[in-house]
Amino acid sequence: MSEYDYDLFVIGAGSGGVRAARVSASMGAKVAVAEEYRVGGTCVIRGCVPKKLLVYGSHFAEDLEDAQNYGWSIEGASFDWIKLRDHVLNDVDRINGAYTETLKNHNVELYHERAEIAGPHELKLASGKTVTAKYILVATGAWPDVPKFEGSEHVITSNEMFHLEKLPKRAIIAGGGYIANEFAGILNALGSQVTVVNRSDVILRGYDEALRDRLLQISMTRGIEFKFNCTFDKIVKRDDGAFDVYADGRDPVIADIILFATGRKPNSEGLGLENAGVEMDEKGAIKVDEYSQTSCESIYAVGDVTNRVQLTPVAIREGQAFAETVFNDNPSTVDYDNIPAAVFSQPPIASVGLTEGEARNQYGNIRVYSSDFRAMKNVFANRPERGLYKMVCEESSGKILGLHMIGPEAPEILQAAAVAVKAGLTKQAFDDTVALHPSMAEELVLMK
Repeated sequence: MSEYDYDLFVIGAGSGGVRAARVSASMGAKVAVAEEYRVGGTCVIRGCVPKKLLVYGSHFAEDLEDAQNYGWSIEGASFDWIKLRDHVLNDVDRINGAYTETLKNHNVELYHERAEIAGPHELKLASGKTVTAKYILVATGAWPDVPKFEGSEHVITSNEMFHLEKLPKRAIIAGGGYIANEFAGILNALGSQVTVVNRSDVILRGYDEALRDRLLQISMTRGIEFKFNCTFDKIVKRDDGAFDVYADGRDPVIADIILFATGRKPNSEGLGLENAGVEMDEKGAIKVDEYSQTSCESIYAVGDVTNRVQLTPVAIREGQAFAETVFNDNPSTVDYDNIPAAVFSQPPIASVGLTEGEARNQYGNIRVYSSDFRAMKNVFANRPERGLYKMVCEESSGKILGLHMIGPEAPEILQAAAVAVKAGLTKQAFDDTVALHPSMAEELVLMK
């Protein structure tokens, strides 16, 4: 008989936690998971999955308009926010059920309650029950970070965006990152008046500068207003339910919702980590080594709570590597180089590897190739928006250091191209590949 109730106890049933639990159980471990909300985590329940469905829904506004040039006459078209919202939430229910069923099929015991660490091998559940485990894995993700100021209780975060009772006529979005730009595109396409308020003078910090500038230009042309170097003073609720938003000492701007997308912080508060001597950094992220092990040898952590790379596929890989290391006697780490990323803005951005600026700093001599074009679909639909692809290469070898794209379906195209960057291929390999014509993707092999 084991001296512990479980071989592994996972706190948090997001993508990383579920993967670690499922794989560990398949390797013979006795596993339990505690989740105080719903199975699936941020991505499935309140993040990338439902948001992508809203992006799809909002794109029909553009498609219906463009359809006229393709011979379609569509009369009486109208949009129903409640219908889209409920359909999205129903799909979230479906995926939540699928994740739950996956745990059940692998004989993982699920506790639908909060769990806190009471010691290196001990956990206390919200029900008052105490359980023990040989290993504990923290996979509690991250949570929206909202600054405190007068009236800040009136703002909402991305968590609440999927539950709005009606589509706002006027929306103010605070932030310049991917969440802010994605929701700005969604609401703008669906007919809302959108103002993006950013405390700095750039959007999408960390992405290639040329792509950031292109998205800003297109977004402004589409009617999204941007206020840079701007900070909030206060928010006052009006009698009619709207809000007066004061910023930088200026006259108030009226809004129906104020969405704060100003970053996410590791969800580590109140987990009892101090009871096991688990170290955290100044931002509340759990410190881990390359094998996701914390300062307490029996406790590990994966995903956004470690603040390494806040991406769902990365959390899944970390969960897999954890299971291999601890329960399969196969020490495994995650390679964080050349991780592809996307912003599902309108149009979307996709990127892998070093930006032009990063490459110059690291390599000195580089060569940049690009293609600035109008997608065939946009030309026929009489839309002026232009796509931009950039390839950043080492000057001497031609090795591709980075690939950056903005344009229709950019993330779908980049996923395949990212394999080439990860494999260390050169620009010559792209030059030697025959173009697939007519397509946007052919611009990858035609860059000059």
